[in-house]
Amino acid sequence: MANANVLEQSWDVVIIGSGAAALTSALSAVTSTTPAPKVLLVDKAPEAWAGGNGYFTAGAYRTQHNGLEDILPIVSNVTKDMEDKIDLPVYSSADFQDDLQRVTGGRSSKALGKYLVGESLDVVRWLKGFGVDWWLSFRRQAYQVDGRWVFWGGLHLTVKDGGKGLIKNLTDAVKQHGCTISHETAATKLLTNSRGAVCGVEVEKAGKKYQLETPSVIMCAGGFEANPELRKKYLGPGWELAHTRGTPYNTGDMLAAAVSLGAKMVGDFSPGGCHSTAWDAASPKDGGDREKTNEFTKSGYPLGLMLNAQSKRFVDEGIDLRNYTYAKFGRAILEQPNGIAFQVWDKDGQQWLRDEEYRDEIVPKIKADSIEELARKCNAEGLVNPSQFVQTVNEYNAAVAAHREEHPDAKLNPAIKDGLSTQSSKMQLELAKSNWAIPIVKPPFLAVKVTTGITFTFGGLAINPENAAVLREDGSEIEGLHCAGEMVGGLFYGNYPGGSGLTAGGVFGRRAGRAAAERAQTSKRMEKL
Repeated sequence: MANANVLEQSWDVVIIGSGAAALTSALSAVTSTTPAPKVLLVDKAPEAWAGGNGYFTAGAYRTQHNGLEDILPIVSNVTKDMEDKIDLPVYSSADFQDDLQRVTGGRSSKALGKYLVGESLDVVRWLKGFGVDWWLSFRRQAYQVDGRWVFWGGLHLTVKDGGKGLIKNLTDAVKQHGCTISHETAATKLLTNSRGAVCGVEVEKAGKKYQLETPSVIMCAGGFEANPELRKKYLGPGWELAHTRGTPYNTGDMLAAAVSLGAKMVGDFSPGGCHSTAWDAASPKDGGDREKTNEFTKSGYPLGLMLNAQSKRFVDEGIDLRNYTYAKFGRAILEQPNGIAFQVWDKDGQQWLRDEEYRDEIVPKIKADSIEELARKCNAEGLVNPSQFVQTVNEYNAAVAAHREEHPDAKLNPAIKDGLSTQSSKMQLELAKSNWAIPIVKPPFLAVKVTTGITFTFGGLAINPENAAVLREDGSEIEGLHCAGEMVGGLFYGNYPGGSGLTAGGVFGRRAGRAAAERAQTSKRMEKL
């Protein structure tokens, strides 16, 4: 941790935050010009909570690529004898753009998307040069089908040890390149000169205020997902009840500071305008667990059912691959009675569940040898109507059987939308399960109680994608002020393609760092004149 005296110096670049976007911005700034600028990162969180939300992620980055020819040179966990056992489809720029527009209902900024998609692979390669240990995501993004690893969903890269590994790799690199980090240092105000340009940051540490002089500030302080009052104000009633998945320090302070300078707010501030997911109902409510991090995620629903407290299904669990539904199904859970749901599987379905999310040590399990017994046990955990629970599962099983009778050659393949459905000419459920509809008939049966875990908010600041400069309402840039990470608005609406948030932080963090370093260099030249 930095000493207080670093707060009595002037700096070429000050970055607010210590998450993935902030650390990427720092690496970009410190390597963009010669001589390297003096870079300070300030974070109101204590060092024990360093890393922002990035620490709590799976460390997955979505990138466009041409298949294994692009991916294999990046990753460190694929041996030569494994290469010919991997089916990894090309994920083109067009695929990425299409997914971005499709899951956001065509509302995602095409200008921001152009940079995000176009630079996604290059930024991953660039980060590898700083020691980020990329892995092919066998555990989360592939299934073994007929002896082969079949990848799906356009999200194929992760980092060894997930978000923990990502933040460690980036933090080590930042320190090796001479950047300074000051924790327990809250940015409280953006300082401006007579021209309206940002010229510093007021911070507070140990009850004392300091004014940091700098020509460039990069804000990577996250959204307002850890602020129950702002969640209720912008996302709607009930959102104050959601569990905070990650850092408890993303409370929207710097969004307010930027708006006070005339910054333009854009993006999804509508009810439910956030990334949220099915989350262990027994998890901490007001912040993540630094050891378990992303393991509270409960994303095994595509191979099972989700029933609300009234024992009714409320989403098509198989409407799309998990990467395109988990960020919106969290909202759907919160909209249910008491904001809870029960995920249900039989013996066959349980074999597809990932240990990191569903092992006995990580989640309370409700087990039974019959659906009736399972319903009674769920009743003790908040299920209101056990008889309806049994009826819902039985009707689902009947619909699955009718579909199989019409399509005897249909085969489960969780790596694609396999068409195994509940809808046939003989029987159709009011709410279909469109893919991966396997029967729930073999004991033992399992249920897991889930609620909503909020990850980050979608609304944020308008930026110029060329340099990540923050924009005013009239479209002009606020000189000296940049933004990256979850503070950027306009990319995601109602949903997002999994892994694109970290990638966006990388792309715009790199651009922000470069622009900030160049301004620092220009400022020094001007001082000499």
